[in-house]
Amino acid sequence: MTDTAVPTDREAVLDVLTNLYRAWAANDADAFVADYDPDATTVVRGVVNVGREAVRTSMAAGFAGPLRDSHTVDEPQSVRFPAPGTAIVVSRSAVVPAGETEPPADGWIVATWALIQRDGRWLVTSYHNCPA
Repeated sequence: MTDTAVPTDREAVLDVLTNLYRAWAANDADAFVADYDPDATTVVRGVVNVGREAVRTSMAAGFAGPLRDSHTVDEPQSVRFPAPGTAIVVSRSAVVPAGETEPPADGWIVATWALIQRDGRWLVTSYHNCPA
């Protein structure tokens, strides 16, 4: 595998995740998907969402219901650039429910993020998670 990135690419990719988790804390589904590719796919708890709008709709429903006023803890484990304009991030994450300061012990997941660079911007094109 060849790492073709420069340090600013790593920072820019991680900024995408920081921004979407900031949007999560604000319960803002539009801001959450602002850095998603229009054709992005996600697989969360066995549910597949195809397209940025489907991801936005799913997150809006979550923010109106069980995810309302929650936030996340995210710990990137690796960031690699297998080809120019492509980044893969593996992270360990958990949702901290509203009113709590720590995530539930059994709430941790491992996530894989695939990002592409388009018109100078890094965009999430695929996301998948599973229990840690």
